Amino acid sequence: MLLAIDVGNTNVVFALFDGDEIRARWRIATDGRRTGDEYATWLMQLLAMEGIERSAIKQIIFGSVVPRADHNLTVLAQKYFGIEPLIAGQGAATWDFEIDVERPASLGADRALNCIAAHERVGGDMIVVDFGTATKFEVVDYTGAYKGGIIAPGINLSLDALVGKTAKLPRIAIRAPETTSVIGRNTEEQMLIGVFWGYVAMMEGLIARMKAEIGRPVKTVATGGLAILFDQKTDIFDVIDADLTIRGLQILARRTAA
Repeated sequence: MLLAIDVGNTNVVFALFDGDEIRARWRIATDGRRTGDEYATWLMQLLAMEGIERSAIKQIIFGSVVPRADHNLTVLAQKYFGIEPLIAGQGAATWDFEIDVERPASLGADRALNCIAAHERVGGDMIVVDFGTATKFEVVDYTGAYKGGIIAPGINLSLDALVGKTAKLPRIAIRAPETTSVIGRNTEEQMLIGVFWGYVAMMEGLIARMKAEIGRPVKTVATGGLAILFDQKTDIFDVIDADLTIRGLQILARRTAA
């Protein structure tokens, strides 16, 4: 089995692959100070609950946008599984596609993994949208090359700024509005309209501009927890794949082993 670990700014996702199938998936809040021993204590309990022996894990790969976590996950792999982990974008697991931008080394691991997975699973010219702490838009051409993209504040980050910088606005939950009206009748409604429909308008506008600049037929692929929520209210997405980043890790590990 393969243990794939996606370290994001907000959460760390652990996924256990049996071949191409995700056998189990677990999530923990990102904390750069969490030690390898702490990860192991948490993970061993979850493996036991699934009836999986640690010896069943033969390969470990992680991709990280939080450098402080890298050492501790390496300790987890070496100390508790006796495995030298693959690190996405480094060593044997270096990127195997063209990164056609001014500073290729600045491309985050999560963004590169989304490109790998989208190219293999969807193909063609694509815009990949990842809803995370930041919302990232990636342009991937039909050869699998990364051509550039956009980074925008994530919707929760935008809401945190709105609430944190005002004295009277309340905390609200991100959800799809009950109606299509964009004229709110109370403060909470007005905030939800501004955040939700404002975000939809931003995505639709940016994707339209990107498609016009690319000048060829383009598929739009969305990933991240909020992709399904937005898909209910807009038709800009052709494919929804919540596991795109984790799938990218599995594909990279498979290619490295081959």
